[in-house]
Amino acid sequence: MNRTNLLNELWEYQNKHGYISKRAITQIAKSLKVSILDIEGVISFYHFFHQKPTGKFIIYLNNSIISEFKGFQYIKAAFEKETGCTFNEYDENPLFSLFETSCIGLSDQEPAALINFYPFTNLTVKKVKTIIKQLKEDEKLATISSSFISKIQYTPSEEKTMLFRNYIEGNSLKKIRKYSASEILENISKSGLTGRGGAFFSTAQKWKYCKESKSDKKIIICNADEGEPGTFKDKALLNNYPGLIIEGMIISAYVTGAKEGFIYLRAEYKYLLKKLEKTLEKFVDKGFLGDHICGIPNFNFYIKIQLGAGAYICGEEKALIESLEGKRGEPRLQKYFPTQNGYLGYSTIVNNVETFAKASRVIELGTTYISKIGTQKSKGTKLLSISGDVAKPGIYEIEWGTTIRELLKLCEALSPYYIQISGPSGECINSTEFDRKICEEDIACGGSIMIFNRSRDILQIQKNFMNFFKIESCGVCTPCRAGNQILYEKIKKIERGLSTEKDLEEIKQWANIIKLSSRCGLGKTSPNSLVMAIDKFKDYFNLKTSPITENQYVEFDMENAIQEYDDVINNL
Repeated sequence: MNRTNLLNELWEYQNKHGYISKRAITQIAKSLKVSILDIEGVISFYHFFHQKPTGKFIIYLNNSIISEFKGFQYIKAAFEKETGCTFNEYDENPLFSLFETSCIGLSDQEPAALINFYPFTNLTVKKVKTIIKQLKEDEKLATISSSFISKIQYTPSEEKTMLFRNYIEGNSLKKIRKYSASEILENISKSGLTGRGGAFFSTAQKWKYCKESKSDKKIIICNADEGEPGTFKDKALLNNYPGLIIEGMIISAYVTGAKEGFIYLRAEYKYLLKKLEKTLEKFVDKGFLGDHICGIPNFNFYIKIQLGAGAYICGEEKALIESLEGKRGEPRLQKYFPTQNGYLGYSTIVNNVETFAKASRVIELGTTYISKIGTQKSKGTKLLSISGDVAKPGIYEIEWGTTIRELLKLCEALSPYYIQISGPSGECINSTEFDRKICEEDIACGGSIMIFNRSRDILQIQKNFMNFFKIESCGVCTPCRAGNQILYEKIKKIERGLSTEKDLEEIKQWANIIKLSSRCGLGKTSPNSLVMAIDKFKDYFNLKTSPITENQYVEFDMENAIQEYDDVINNL
């Protein structure tokens, strides 16, 4: 056994005992020949590993902005009342432990929580009371948890749908027998397929780099760690078409010569683990995985599933590779791309769930079919997760080139005012931009669209986003670790009515420093939404700030400033 098995060892022990004890850390360190300090460093990095005893039922309540607007505070209070526990503390309660967590991929069914990683959706105070009562009576979680259903709200006409259409296992794999690896790569190239995780890098180019690499081994990784708040499209594919994703990985292996693959599944989707494992077993039985697969001599390919442990940054490909190697999921320096130096130093392909599913459809349907869909530069369809103030939250498969206005009509948006594209790290738009198109040449949406009406406070949205980033920062580089905290404090200052126009300028200056000097994509994109909001919602921010110059003083309220002190003294 080696270090790459560390996350599995930690999960196995925690699943048995509820937490990872010092004794367990010593045993695991000895078994894997890793220092105790290293093991503790890994455990502390991930949100879902615990070093203190927990209750029988660990409840993780989503605190994302969609949840916040749907009644998060009421649900939080209800859980505390019914369990007698406090959130984010290790109470000596043998039954329950309560923790807040960031987006769990259920934004279309908020408020939502995971209880021992079983999903509970559309929570109400009454539902919480019932759930806790059932758990106290020892009812099985599998019986009382929410039935997980992907809410597919829209697909284009049949001739323009790529993903959510009839799927027959092995259809794309039958076709690769007829073509060489180079011919398959050429088809992927002609389709114009780019990464669907948000970077939009040419899929064919990435595969070509790996194919031409002189690496002793080639590795294929499916990034199923979609942690961007408001995103749940990949979960729908994993739930509805796991075979389609796996076929895409097999096609990638055929092109590159890889013999080993991984699906890195975020812990929040642990309830999909058994389905994925059964699909892999079925593919082995059908001769699609293993040795001499798909009827092609010497085409050997195996896939394993690695469960993550709760770290947003592991959605970044180099951080994901570090995690897969049994380390803290800290992003590597940008010296090499994974195709040059990836998993254990081997040439590695990391593609998103939707990308692999699309690659499979490209081979199955053909490039002629794909070329008729989308815009001149963006071919095919895009999967979107839509949530917020809409009548129809859920999954939308749209043709590239669809306008924001058309999308708002499809999802029956309720007085849309502020729209967040591609999650907190993406782009926000206002009502003057509703005729812009969702495509790579205009709004290159990674997959999340959160829609807010005029009743929602922009500062509350931005405060939630920035709190998310300061919590999820790995802490390695100062610009991201300290910078996001500074921006968070600036937002709080505006919220308290103590800011001036100068503060808005300082926000932009700090944002620029963070973006230019951060080590990875988290810091480089974390200020995006805040800076855009200041520019695109000027009237709102003008009302929130004072035109006071730096030589003037904001009025100081002495009574308010010492109120907390007085309260403490009076209660002595």
